[in-house]
Amino acid sequence: MGYRILSASRFVSKLKATVHTSGKLGFSEVTAKELGLFKNEEHFVQFAQDTEDPSVLYLINETEDNKDSFKVCKSGAYYYINAKLMFDSLGVDYTNKTIIYDMIKSQNEEGDVYRMTKRELPKSKKEEK
Repeated sequence: MGYRILSASRFVSKLKATVHTSGKLGFSEVTAKELGLFKNEEHFVQFAQDTEDPSVLYLINETEDNKDSFKVCKSGAYYYINAKLMFDSLGVDYTNKTIIYDMIKSQNEEGDVYRMTKRELPKSKKEEK
């Protein structure tokens, strides 16, 4: 019988990304650190959609640009991806709802891959203004 140790260090902080009303996908500070975005180099990501549950996405962290990747942008200390057209084509209602993707590093994939599970919340009164 085989087993694999699940390191507590992988589960210290919750990784998440939020779709803003503009359609940009913004990363929390903890998530940006996990993805290595604070390094002084360009970053790119690719997205894949789960074939069994289309609401689940996978973020593939890349260091090189290719025709299928999105560039990670920086504004001050804030990291984001301009993914408006992708979210529009997927029917994600980020203008009327708060959309948060909880992320966890995938154990069964090669490379730096994160499973993104969608949570939808009603917009707060502050966000509606």
